[in-house]
Amino acid sequence: MADAPAPAPAAPAPPELSITEQLAHSTVRIETDAGTGTGFFYRFSVQEGGWHIPAIVTNKHVIEGTSKGKFLISRMQSDGLPDLKHHETFTFGDFATLWTPHPSKDIDLCAMPIAPILAKAKETKTPLFYRSIDATLIPSQAELEELNPVEDITMVGYPNGLWDEVHNMPIFRRGITATHSKLDWNGRPEFLIDAACFPGSSGSPVFLLNEGGYFSKKGLNLGGVRIKLLGVLYAGPQHTVEGEIKIVVVPTQNKPIALSTIPNNLGIVIRATALRELDALFLSRAKANNEI
Repeated sequence: MADAPAPAPAAPAPPELSITEQLAHSTVRIETDAGTGTGFFYRFSVQEGGWHIPAIVTNKHVIEGTSKGKFLISRMQSDGLPDLKHHETFTFGDFATLWTPHPSKDIDLCAMPIAPILAKAKETKTPLFYRSIDATLIPSQAELEELNPVEDITMVGYPNGLWDEVHNMPIFRRGITATHSKLDWNGRPEFLIDAACFPGSSGSPVFLLNEGGYFSKKGLNLGGVRIKLLGVLYAGPQHTVEGEIKIVVVPTQNKPIALSTIPNNLGIVIRATALRELDALFLSRAKANNEI
């Protein structure tokens, strides 16, 4: 009896992307007729079996009053890695109507479900490469208690609308927490970061990111990697040339204004826990529509 043919060798698995390489594909540059901002991919209402609502999250003020919008998503290569030279452009009319606002009028967050976009890409056999954040990256209260008032943060976005247009890549900024991320600054679900926050940075995710080791209240953790989504940038205190301090949302565009203001390298970040209210809203809708 002839020997059975040897099985074909398995295709090599694509090399694993580093954390920062994955974060580089977790955001989108949102371009509107009012300016630019930052959005990030998020999985709402994750259920057993992987069912979820894919969406892009940004600030309400990035899309309010806009009629046209555009963003790019990178394609995926046959080996499962991102295609850094080819991207799909998605343009929209009535852009502001596509977003679901956070149920609290005082929280500057909104989300746009993108399941139709992903379905169309699958239908046209145009695989897209992106990395989504979900609730597993939101620190629990116990994890927040382990943090120090000053922690290293990484912000990913498009300051001044800048990006690597050829490779569809964002800009990384580093800084520190300027107030404790477990505390509601001035009674609001926010905290401050010490980082340069320029127009276009609105909607940028702010991560606690330590690679190679970190300190916690329990001591030094050598070789460990720690990543958590602490929140979303939306505003920053500025002072006028006369010395008056004002809190202003991070604008979506550079434009002359009558009152000269000077950023003081502080940003106001909405705590990531605010995403849970949006999550509950999407989950309620999905149940009402018998989607789950």
